[in-house]
Amino acid sequence: MRAAGVGTGARLLALLELLESGGTRGRVELADLLGVDERTVRRDVGRLVEAGVPVESVRGRYGGYRVAPGYRLPPLMLTDDEAVAVLVALTEAPDDRSAELPAATAGARIRRVLPARSAERLDALLAASVVPGEVPGAVAAAVLLTVAEAVREHRPVELAHRRRGSGPDDAPSLRVVHPYGLVRRAGRWYVTGLALDRGEERSFRLDRVERVRARPGRFRPPPGYDAVGRLGDLQAAGYRYDVRVRVRAEADEVRRVLPPTVARVRPVADHEGDADGWLVVELGAERLDWLPGVLASLDRPFVVDGPPELGPLVREFAERLLSRVNGPAADVGSSAWV
Repeated sequence: MRAAGVGTGARLLALLELLESGGTRGRVELADLLGVDERTVRRDVGRLVEAGVPVESVRGRYGGYRVAPGYRLPPLMLTDDEAVAVLVALTEAPDDRSAELPAATAGARIRRVLPARSAERLDALLAASVVPGEVPGAVAAAVLLTVAEAVREHRPVELAHRRRGSGPDDAPSLRVVHPYGLVRRAGRWYVTGLALDRGEERSFRLDRVERVRARPGRFRPPPGYDAVGRLGDLQAAGYRYDVRVRVRAEADEVRRVLPPTVARVRPVADHEGDADGWLVVELGAERLDWLPGVLASLDRPFVVDGPPELGPLVREFAERLLSRVNGPAADVGSSAWV
């Protein structure tokens, strides 16, 4: 098995893992497993030695490298902020299934050497969050970890939350929430759940939360709760327009122009009309003027179900395109659009 295409840090972790697995590892074997040449293996072994890892060289026909008997990597002492930064950096790594050293493996190795309390809190974050892969927002580690624990343990929390548009002198509002799910989307962390003061489900951006504390008691979350889907529904509910379009295309074709952070895509149900090869695209929007061009760029048949204001904009866009084709430039020669 080869582990090509990883950075120096990940490769050093992999090398240490191989050496700690026991026995003597030959240079050729290590080079093959790590996807590098023997010179790089020697250089990486030197880095481990400089870092205080007792790697021994074994001479002879079956020589190579081994870690001194009894050596174990000491506990990794990280602050909460540092631990969250490491975890988030690992979850952002691309999911390269051809590599033998995915971010999940590196994360598991780091977790093994964390102190028990830090490891438990990071486990809560991993268990509670759904990460589609975008860059994280600036959230205090204490806020993120406390909310993650509350999601996992089904405990209420009190959030000191700043509303959108509030100024630096405005006091945050205190909201008691039953947190159902934790999601990172479009560069920001969100918690979704039941806001007890409103008696309805809401989403809160955690970069707007100044502090959070756990409240006594427990709650029972809805069975089969879909945090990602609910976040999309809650965000769309706050927009001026609810857009619904049917498109005859493959899902990946739609996703090229309307990513999951913008729109929800699902197959057409039998009761909704022709379901053969058609998808329903739903999204929330404050303005509609950008949508006709996006829909045209799909280059696939589509039907506008709503809102009623979108249909005339699509027709106007089409007429504007036709005017460009049939205008004075079209008479210049054979190079005109057809």
